[in-house]
Amino acid sequence: MQKRNTKQRELVLDAVRGRHDHPTADEIFADVRELDGKISRGTVYRNLSVLTELGEIEHVKVPQADRFDLRLDRHYHMVCLRCGKVIDAPIPYRGDCDGEAERTTGFRVERHRTIFEGICPGCLEKEEIGKD
Repeated sequence: MQKRNTKQRELVLDAVRGRHDHPTADEIFADVRELDGKISRGTVYRNLSVLTELGEIEHVKVPQADRFDLRLDRHYHMVCLRCGKVIDAPIPYRGDCDGEAERTTGFRVERHRTIFEGICPGCLEKEEIGKD
């Protein structure tokens, strides 16, 4: 898919590049809006979609709000059920799971996505402090 590059798309991509916290579309919109007060939410959302289609960013589907990621390699994510923080899971992608799913189902598996859900260290620390 070839799409012409636009100033708005560059602003959106730069906003994703400027963050390392798997931002939501609303967070990207807020960042871009600071640079261009006339850009609409729809334009930002549309450009996030185009950038995903072009393979320049990854759309990460997690509970509460979809996120965006610059990292394009196959990897897993962890999400905190308290604060909503999303991080890359520090474990390697298990491609052997794809083959196993293919053998047992007959599907041609392109990839799998895994989200680990739990409580992040920051929230656990707050929990411990609250017990005192």
